Amino acid sequence: MPSIEELLRKSISELRDLFLERSRAVPKGLLEALEVDTRQGAHQLARRIRHRYRSNRSEGQRLHTLLRFEIDLWARGYSLVAGVDEAGMAPLAGPVVAGAVILPENYKLRGLNDSKKILDHEMRDELAAQIKQDAVCWSYGFAEVEEIDRINIYHAGLLAMQRAVQALTCLPDFVLVDARKIPQCPAPQRGIIRGDALSASIAAASIIAKTTRDAHMLEMDQLYQGYGFASHKGYPTPEHCRALKELGALPIHRRSFGRVREVLGLDPVQTELFDKGSEEAAEALAAPAH
Repeated sequence: MPSIEELLRKSISELRDLFLERSRAVPKGLLEALEVDTRQGAHQLARRIRHRYRSNRSEGQRLHTLLRFEIDLWARGYSLVAGVDEAGMAPLAGPVVAGAVILPENYKLRGLNDSKKILDHEMRDELAAQIKQDAVCWSYGFAEVEEIDRINIYHAGLLAMQRAVQALTCLPDFVLVDARKIPQCPAPQRGIIRGDALSASIAAASIIAKTTRDAHMLEMDQLYQGYGFASHKGYPTPEHCRALKELGALPIHRRSFGRVREVLGLDPVQTELFDKGSEEAAEALAAPAH
């Protein structure tokens, strides 16, 4: 790294490129030197670098908090902690998909969060690619439309989670799940309400599930043109509901969902599909898109 004197001989635009655009480490003393530098833009550059410091520190604290469940389990000897989550409970079409991820210990990925909070699909895809590269192992599981209609959306979500865990190439020591208990889970497990926003492993699994399902629905858009699956991914948006009414139901539409049944001239809801207390399954029929 050049000395402070050598760095100060560079232009402000060169320093901005080094320490903001390229995020190089700022040597001790440079900020103080910029704050007394008489050149135009030097003070602003110092303020922006300090702001970046604060943002990085805040993000580091957030990511550490996101690991609190994993840190506790690692301390108790559970080395391989899997997070599991699903995507696609509310759509009118397509499968429900679950992701399962075992992260390295103390793993921190900037931007990692519940997939529903990451609105930029390119950022989700980038995070998914990084998670796949860094994870100890990862996998996904599908529950198909026919299974959703046969056993209901709630149990189909559990089935997809079960398949995702079974597809992991290494057996987890412990499983963290978003608000559920996975049937026939091969390891101890804990369901965490809003786990995709509270656990790094579950958040990573939610990103794998969401991006895998979105990619599948892009394929369905090519297969079934005119329904807009590339944009709404099967969720009950006005665009999708309009296409459903005008063009009719496809094989990938869920016959157990009220809006699809209405188009087919069937009773609005097959109430026999829902176990007593399975409120989440019923709510999924009318949940908004995201």
